[in-house]
Amino acid sequence: MYSEDDLIPLSALQHIIFCERQCALIHIEQAWAENLFTAEGRIMHERVHTADRESRGDIRIEYSMWLRSFRLGLIGKADVVEFHRPASLKTGSTAWVPFPVEYKRGKPKKDNCDKVQLCAQALCLEEMLNVEVPCGALFYGKKRRRTDVVFDSALRQQTEDTAMRLHKLIASGRTPKPVYTPKCDSCSLAKICMPKTIERKRSVKRYLSGAIRES
Repeated sequence: MYSEDDLIPLSALQHIIFCERQCALIHIEQAWAENLFTAEGRIMHERVHTADRESRGDIRIEYSMWLRSFRLGLIGKADVVEFHRPASLKTGSTAWVPFPVEYKRGKPKKDNCDKVQLCAQALCLEEMLNVEVPCGALFYGKKRRRTDVVFDSALRQQTEDTAMRLHKLIASGRTPKPVYTPKCDSCSLAKICMPKTIERKRSVKRYLSGAIRES
């Protein structure tokens, strides 16, 4: 179990899956820069977070709900948490089933970074409310519709493993060296990270070291 002082933002899970160096720059070195993609995402989240609580029949909707898990050492806000009234409620059950919904500006990604972040929200809700959260949804701005996500055992394990890896990275206090890949071009921290420049310098250094050894 972690303490209050150990809690790390939920969003860091997505950062470390995308790139460990990006994660370290943000959460260890406190570096940040915005580009078109992050600005669009921020605006979308601001619109959601300013909405008022509402009810729609058998669904109660909470916006910008604070979440935390001492077991995983995570804290953050859920864009939306819907509380669905189960059929059993009419027979005496008082439990409403939470259904987290996370808003993303783009489209579904090839990796599981968005699903892991959403699953972490579900694990927080389970710990806080002592209920089971079987599924949730991701709403992508480009598709303008939801993608349902089932929190199966594989996704739950990946989420817990990622949280553990995140804490180890933050505790180390070390920022990994850059390794350029095509996804670096869309990163808002590209000018701070300088993956091409730093990697090129390292390549030259390796070449010179090799040439000296051969001579």
